[in-house]
Amino acid sequence: QVQLVESGGGLVQAGGSLRLSCAASGISGSRFSIATVGWYRQAPGKQRELVAAITSGGSRNYAESVKGRFTISKDNVKNTVYLQMNSLRPEDTAVYYCHVRPLGEVSNYWGQGTQVTVSS
Repeated sequence: QVQLVESGGGLVQAGGSLRLSCAASGISGSRFSIATVGWYRQAPGKQRELVAAITSGGSRNYAESVKGRFTISKDNVKNTVYLQMNSLRPEDTAVYYCHVRPLGEVSNYWGQGTQVTVSS
């Protein structure tokens, strides 16, 4: 069973930075390296939305609202996904979730979420 554990959330002032990490266990390095991985977020009263993703082919996709400020990356040796968030804004406040979908599999996996709060 794949398990995802996020860390790195917290409280930061507007304009600040945070780096989120998501460590995946229960999945081999080879499966992880070709999995689609991503970060989603959900603010109070809003639907969960995609923030950034790396496809199985290695393409990176970003929500328009975070382009130029956030960077997603993955370490296939450590089975870890990162989200570097710079120039944070109050509207970035949300619970951030890590997501992994192994290539060719129906199952997909979510982390428990980590709170990011940006004060103005």
